[in-house]
Amino acid sequence: MSEYQSTEFEQEFDERVIEIARVAKVVKGGRRFSFRVAVVAGDNRGSVGVGVGKANSVPDAMRKASERARKTMHRVALFNTTIPHEVIGRSGGARVLLKPASPGTGVIAAGGVRAVLESAGISDILTKSLGRNNLLNVVFATMDALDQIKSPEEVAALRGKSVKEVLPFWERRKQHG
Repeated sequence: MSEYQSTEFEQEFDERVIEIARVAKVVKGGRRFSFRVAVVAGDNRGSVGVGVGKANSVPDAMRKASERARKTMHRVALFNTTIPHEVIGRSGGARVLLKPASPGTGVIAAGGVRAVLESAGISDILTKSLGRNNLLNVVFATMDALDQIKSPEEVAALRGKSVKEVLPFWERRKQHG
């Protein structure tokens, strides 16, 4: 067994199936059916990825989707249990608004958005789905929004200010009493 196949390097991911759809291809003799599966994988500590797999059987499609979800994992800038700032993600006709929330709020989201955010390790956030409600596009819009998030340290460095100066007002208020 090589060092890359060792189980100690294997990470345990939170994988969630968000959609299983039977899709059809029309051919000369009629329709050919296959399955499309969408999976979200995350480590609950700031990394999350989405994968879509298609195959003639559901288990094969799930395997493909989870492999792709692990390959496409991104780091998300978390701020305690929420995100540092408000952001809107877009994919196709779907738009998703993500808004930071105070501790104890919980994940105010449904379906695919909830799966992505919980897999990323975000536990306090407000969301709103704007535009179209195609499940895959909503999930990809959520991923787009998470990719746009900048940490307070990044923003402070870009602006040439201290981290305290760029923190959201409600966070500063909590620090001062």
